[in-house]
Amino acid sequence: MIKVSKIISGTMNWGVWGNNLSTLEMANLIETGLSLGINAFDHADIYGDYTTETAFGKAYAQTKIAREELFLISKCGIQCPSDFNPILLNYYSYSKSYIINQVERSLLNLKTDYLDLLLLHRPSPLMQGDEINSAIDQLKAEGKIKNYGVSNFTPSQIDLIQETTPILFNQIECSLTHYQPMFDDTLDHMINKNIQTMAWAPLGNYFKEKDEAQQRIENALKPLLKKYDADEDELILAWLMRHPAAIHPVIGTTKVERIKKSLRAVDIVLDEIDWFSLLVASQGHRMP
Repeated sequence: MIKVSKIISGTMNWGVWGNNLSTLEMANLIETGLSLGINAFDHADIYGDYTTETAFGKAYAQTKIAREELFLISKCGIQCPSDFNPILLNYYSYSKSYIINQVERSLLNLKTDYLDLLLLHRPSPLMQGDEINSAIDQLKAEGKIKNYGVSNFTPSQIDLIQETTPILFNQIECSLTHYQPMFDDTLDHMINKNIQTMAWAPLGNYFKEKDEAQQRIENALKPLLKKYDADEDELILAWLMRHPAAIHPVIGTTKVERIKKSLRAVDIVLDEIDWFSLLVASQGHRMP
């Protein structure tokens, strides 16, 4: 198995799309995460309108962390209009030259010689497995990527492009309020194919939307707070990690206390009846 921490630190909100951390603040966050047990940092070339990787690279260069201590992830495939990319609209590109060029740009931005994991960001109707695999094989042969995966791909889309080069990860949206991958064959397929699972937005909409589903979940959580001596966000993450797919939550917080709480969730194992009580609350109906 690839040595990647159970909790993954997502960097989308580190830069101008979110908290706009300074170089020093980013360096401290990298060091703090690693000291707490998080070695994986999730990027995409487009984050911060193509600026966050560069900001992270400058911050990493100020630390004394050896490269092999980190597990650096980046994604490519989405073309976004920006000052760095003057195009008219978002679209997806998976030509061999584009994949290779974007990886080389990410390496330059992150100040590293290789990515531990490259993910294809979103599936494209025009993607061709032979061309993608040719790019991945070349990047692997040159030592520029160690592993390869996808993000937001369905089982059939994975099978479409998984030919000579195995897909080792799929990063999907999955949470207590977005549980569909547990029932639409997505997670079953990943387990059967030995594809590791990452989940973005692992807390779902629980802290963002005040609706009937949120109220039902809140009521179901109340008796569990004392039972497990845990907060709501810890239990929601523990619920996700209880699934047999051994899901790695990708957390977006830059607050140290919330990072610590996420790590505490790793050690919480919900009883089956408690797990199902939260699922039933989210669905709004009894199990059949």
